[in-house]
Amino acid sequence: MNKSKSTTDTFYMRRCLQLARQGENGAAPNPMVGAVIVSEGRIIGEGYHAHCGQAHAEVNAINSVRPEDRPFLQEATIYVSLEPCSHFGRTPPCAKLIIDCHIPRVVVGCEDPFAKVHGRGIQMLRDAGVEVVVGVLEEECRALNRKFFTFHTHRRPYITLKWARSKDGFLDSWREALLDAEAADSLPSQPAEDGTEEVTPQAAQHPALLSTPLTQMAVHHQRARHQAILVGHSTLRLDRPSLTVRAWDGSDPLPVVLGRVAERELPRGWQCFADIETMLDALYRQNVQSLLVEGGAQTLQSFIDAGLWDEAWEELSATMLQSGVPAPRMPYGVEKEIVHKFGVPFSHWTNS
Repeated sequence: MNKSKSTTDTFYMRRCLQLARQGENGAAPNPMVGAVIVSEGRIIGEGYHAHCGQAHAEVNAINSVRPEDRPFLQEATIYVSLEPCSHFGRTPPCAKLIIDCHIPRVVVGCEDPFAKVHGRGIQMLRDAGVEVVVGVLEEECRALNRKFFTFHTHRRPYITLKWARSKDGFLDSWREALLDAEAADSLPSQPAEDGTEEVTPQAAQHPALLSTPLTQMAVHHQRARHQAILVGHSTLRLDRPSLTVRAWDGSDPLPVVLGRVAERELPRGWQCFADIETMLDALYRQNVQSLLVEGGAQTLQSFIDAGLWDEAWEELSATMLQSGVPAPRMPYGVEKEIVHKFGVPFSHWTNS
């Protein structure tokens, strides 16, 4: 496909990406998309996809054009970070709207991997005589919607691993022994606020406190950016985590537990799966495009060893534990970068 190296096209595509990011908390499971309409070097309209089921970026951009500027649509270029859709879903096809508005030129950041689109929007435009340029800031446009692309390309959710590591390399204190020899069945319990039974802190002990109130905000920001969140059965039985979004604005992810858990122990609204493959297939069929894994060492390592992860975040705590459960081991040769969030260093890996 034709590609443009025009600095002008690049400039306006960057603006599309800026706009698209404004849909971070509402667009999923749809992709984040931004659109800009330019006539003779002047932006006459722009928009982004704010919420799933609502108007797409191209529609919002066209609707934002003032009445006195609408005649300029017939000589304008519309920039859009993702290929315009060509099918009827919850909204009409954007490619047809562009054609109906007689916009003569379209610059696309990248093709849409969704099977109902995937090149069809571009072809519809070209068949109508519209000039289409594809591939401007393509890598950046794909990276913006990496969860969406992974879901449709690999037919599984985008998987993010997250944990905190002590300064001396431990994930937690030795608490797993409490579950050995069916010890968990004899732990004293107390009723939780929702009426379920909860292991008492005195019996289960507290997890090692490695995060700070500020880094908890980073954790909840990540939760808000994922559609599902997973822990292992040991973490569920020891900690009874809520896995909700509290320190950030956003919806609560779907809580998932990996391993065998008795029905009476499974909190309301949670889903339980015995193995990773079954779980990923089920989440794919539920259109869950992103999964955050906050499990213990064994759960995290199982994803790493299977190669089923896309990025990993490790909070580097200043706390010393002296002993405990070793932090997960990343594969040899995977490059690491150090990223600071809220003044705290995090190790970050991507699985390419």
